[in-house]
Order: sequence, then structure tokens, then C-alpha cells
Amino acid sequence: MSSRTSSRVRAAKVPAGATVIKMPRQRRSGRRAQPFVVVVPAERHSLSRRLAEWAGLALWEHRRAIAPTALALAAFPLTAILHALAWWSGLLLAPVAAGPLVWLLVTQRRRPAATRSVLGWRVGLALLSTTAVAWMALAAGFGPLAGPLPLLWLLTATAAQTTWLIVRRTR
Repeated sequence: MSSRTSSRVRAAKVPAGATVIKMPRQRRSGRRAQPFVVVVPAERHSLSRRLAEWAGLALWEHRRAIAPTALALAAFPLTAILHALAWWSGLLLAPVAAGPLVWLLVTQRRRPAATRSVLGWRVGLALLSTTAVAWMALAAGFGPLAGPLPLLWLLTATAAQTTWLIVRRTR
């Protein structure tokens, strides 16, 4: 047998429980080229891991659609941390709650609404934003679980998510 016809396959180290697929040598790859070795893990993923991967992919694909819910979920622990570290931060956030109402007045003065529906959307947006910022100020000052604040958070988050989905569908 000549060196051209004899096959020299070197044993590759393969981890336990893995499947090995050996690719044949290409014709023009040269004499000293090593064969390709692909190692495929043989482990089977559990059902809970598959469900977690599916949920993660679904959330990632629809991340724009659930943006208000993500912001509301981020605001809850943020205000808890603000309350624990500096309760007086609620006093700093309180004047910011008037910002959306000021925006509404300035917008109406510069560009008056042509129809009642435009005015309705502007007023609704301003009220929703004012409610959200006022909730943040109250939650930072008194804690997010104080009194009716969790219910107000839930209603505001639901209204924001619903409005967001309606606005995105009508574009």
C-alpha cells in the first residue's frame, strides 16, 4: 500500500456522551490536512429549559410591544430602592409630575388640535403620564407598597400597555 491509498486517521479526544461526526478529507486539501471533526453534544434539554428558551425568545421578538410593561416592572423596584436609600427623592420627583400637563398646554397653544379625537389623545396621554410620574413620586416617598399605590401602579401599567397596543395597531 502506498501512502496515498492508506488512510491515517488520528484519534481525536471526544468528551463523554458526545456524538462525533467525521467529515471526509477534500480532494485538493493537500497531504497533511487533517479531517474536520464536529462534536455534537448528546445531552437532551429538559422541558423546563425548552419552555424558558421559548419564553425568552418570544419576549425578545415582541420587546417593542411590551415596552410599557417592562418600564412599569422596572419602576417598581427602582422606587423601592429610592425609598430605602433616600425617601426625600419623592419630594424631588413631585414637581416633575406637572411636566406632562405643561406639555399639553404648550402643545395646544403652538399647534391647536384639529379634531376632538386629537385633543382626546393628547389629554389622555398627559393624564396617563402625570399619573405615572405622580405614582413614582409617591412610591419613592412612602414606598411602592404603601396604601393604594400597588393598585394605582397596576391600573396605570394596564392603561399604558393597552394604549400602547392601540396606538401601534392604528399606525
